[in-house]
Amino acid sequence: MEDVARIAVIVLPAIGFLWLLFLISALARPQRLFNSFLLLLAIGATLFGLALLFGDYTSVALLVVSGLICLGLLAVPALLIANGVKTLKRESRSLANLLSLLLGIFVGVGEVAFGYIFFHYVYGKGLARMPWLAWWIGLSVFYVSALILTFVLYNVVMQVLPRRRRFDFIIIHGCGLIGGERVSPLLQARIDKAITLFQRSKGRAWLIPSGGQGDDEHLSEAEAMERYLVSKGIPEEKIIPEAKSKTTRENLIFSKAIVDKIPGKKRIALVTSNYHVYRCLLLAKDLGIRCTGVGARVAGYYWVSAIIREFVAVFSRKKYLILTAVGYVLLVLVPVWFFAH
Repeated sequence: MEDVARIAVIVLPAIGFLWLLFLISALARPQRLFNSFLLLLAIGATLFGLALLFGDYTSVALLVVSGLICLGLLAVPALLIANGVKTLKRESRSLANLLSLLLGIFVGVGEVAFGYIFFHYVYGKGLARMPWLAWWIGLSVFYVSALILTFVLYNVVMQVLPRRRRFDFIIIHGCGLIGGERVSPLLQARIDKAITLFQRSKGRAWLIPSGGQGDDEHLSEAEAMERYLVSKGIPEEKIIPEAKSKTTRENLIFSKAIVDKIPGKKRIALVTSNYHVYRCLLLAKDLGIRCTGVGARVAGYYWVSAIIREFVAVFSRKKYLILTAVGYVLLVLVPVWFFAH
């Protein structure tokens, strides 16, 4: 018991510090990708820290924790494939909707291949004699899975972090219309979330529905959103449509121009679908817009495919692409070279 108490005195404050550091960083700068890795580190430290408190049974507890992590990794491809099949049944067979299925197959094949080679060489020729290909497959799959896991976890946690409840401006990001003129369920969820924020702000906020007119649309997304807002009892004079934008970046640029023209406080909310909040905040940071991201819920099966698309979009940015490449060299290629020699 004395050993457990001694470990607790050292480990628990360290774990508490990690969680505190994560919360401070996430609340101060929610758009920092580093927050997702802090979160994963805090979760991992908590699991292994708790295992260390079992005294004589620490090795068993660590084995259980490791087993749960392995089961979690094995469940990832199964869930991705199941979600991909469900998405294809409910949505169109586009490349975007195929992402979940394709990623699930990639991760699943990688895990099975590595598992087979790993156990074959561990029980046959020894761990040190595993071929470099086995290490490369295993570490590559683990690296990609870990990146996706950290991104997904942080996007989930972002939705429950405490945030400001009242705003002066509420920007609603548009998306495609049904039949070129009707608000889609996805867009309706965003507008309903904006209405909730408007009501919490005592009706004093300005609503800025933002979205231009697509080639296949009969009116701008901003106009369609304005009609919906008015139908829900929102005063027309509190709505300032932004109907020129064609992209998320333009949504922010043109909406900011509207905000800048109106004197007073500038507490801004960006309302979009929950999977899209992180990338919106990244773009807002690039443009110097201080704001709070607020996400509207989407169907679970759609969220998985959408969050993977967001992952690809975020990690395609030059800064993150370079960091990902450096991480791959240090955490995959260097260990592969070490084990191969």
